[in-house]
Order: sequence, then structure tokens, then C-alpha cells
Amino acid sequence: MFSIIIPTWNNLSLLQLCIRSIRENSAFAHQIIVHVNDGSDGSLEWVRAQGITHTSSPDNIGICLAVNESAMHATQDYILYLNDDMYCCPGWDTALVNKLKQLDTDLFMLSGTMIEPRDTNNPCVIVRNYGSDTHNFEEARLLAELSQHRKPDWLGATWPPTLVSKRWWFKVGGYSSELSPGMSSDNDFSMKLWDVGCRVFLGVGDSLVYHFQCKSTGKVKKNDGGRQFLNKWGMRQSVFDRFYLRRGQVAHGLKLEEPEATRELRWQLLRSRLKRAFG
Repeated sequence: MFSIIIPTWNNLSLLQLCIRSIRENSAFAHQIIVHVNDGSDGSLEWVRAQGITHTSSPDNIGICLAVNESAMHATQDYILYLNDDMYCCPGWDTALVNKLKQLDTDLFMLSGTMIEPRDTNNPCVIVRNYGSDTHNFEEARLLAELSQHRKPDWLGATWPPTLVSKRWWFKVGGYSSELSPGMSSDNDFSMKLWDVGCRVFLGVGDSLVYHFQCKSTGKVKKNDGGRQFLNKWGMRQSVFDRFYLRRGQVAHGLKLEEPEATRELRWQLLRSRLKRAFG
């Protein structure tokens, strides 16, 4: 059904849990493709022993290059990008497939809904602590309480787990390598889809994954993604999120309307242009 691409960087225990959750909690048979960065923790040997389709690099090449290399091996019509610090809950893929059936286009971005242990004021997630790592992960309690977690579909899909058609992944060029190692690369990919006419950016409330939060990005030297996004697209990420994607708002339909050219939006676009010009 999906080609699931998972970049990993010396997170063997998390990767093992992630892949076990896909195998045990999926209703459909999915292709799994892993890109192993570095792999000095035994990740590459484990992936090989499992017979999982994989690519690898001797050093960490970042998210952008890793997902693009993995995507080259996709055999299914849909590519799903998943982080290695995510645990797929039962029903996660059924909810995405059911939403796919409601669409009349293959130009879309769907996201699953994350359950996270810490509150970061993200309106797109459910906050409930089931552990910060594999050693204290309360899997049984998560599964027992899963039916309690209900969230309506939300606007502004950007973050993994993200599902797009393979055709459009390659038409827009995948993730932009100039944003390596990957800060703001998700936002940039969404903007590339918007730029070619995509208006379906939908978070699926019933597709739940548990996210351990920042297990790779927390140890990488970050690029200035916000500045790169501004220079490339002529607006700040926050403007794109708020006025175009309407991230976090409850979805009352499948497609976004064009942003209304309000006085506030015009002012924010002017501020973006000034910031790009004068720093």
C-alpha cells in the first residue's frame, strides 16, 4: 500500500520499535525502506539481517538527502515519510487509507496525528506521556488508552508521518538538498506542493502515532532553515503556516480555500519582503 521511508541515525532501539509497530499494528502490507546514517550502533547490520530494503551512508547526510535516496527505491504509488522515533498505533494506516478514498486527486499531503509526551503548544498533537525513550515506554498503557484519544481532522499537514503520492513527490523534486541537514525542510516541501496547486493539507485525527520527540534533530548542527525559507519563498514560515495552511485549525472540508487578502496578510507579506531585503 505505502512505501514507508525511515531515515535513522544511530537510534537502533527506536528504529527496532518503529518497525515492529509497523509490522504488528498495520492493516495493510507496506514496503519499508530505511536510510542508515553512520550506523555505528549496529543499525546497518540489523537492517541487513532483517532483509529490509535500505540505503546507507558512512556519515550523517541529513534528512533531505536520506529521504530522497530512500524514495528512489519506492515501489508503491504512495510514499509515507516516518521518523525513526515514532510508534505506529493500531489503525494508523486504515485511517489514512479511508481518507485517501475520499479524495478526487493525487495531489495532496496527509499527516498522521502525533501523541507526544511534552507540551510544546502545538495545536496539531495530543499531549500524553507514555515515556521519553524505549526503556521507559509504556506501550501496554498506550494501547489500553488508545480509544480515549480523539482529535478532529486538522488543517496544515506538514510534519511526519506524511503521506503523498509518489508521482508528485518526484514532480516537485522531493526534499530540497539546500536545506540539509533538514531544518525547515518539511515546510519547504509543503510550499513546493502548494506552489504546484496542492490544496489538500490534512491532518487525520484518527491516524495516531506516538512520537518520542527530537531524538535525532537534538544532536545535529542545525541549518538556518527559517532564513533559507524566507529567502527562497519571499515569506516567513509563520506566515505560510498561519494564512495559507491554517495549521492547527479544525478541518471542515478536505481542501483549503485560497487565503483571503486581508490587511493583516498584506502587512505580514510586506514585513517578510523587508526582512528578506534588509535582514
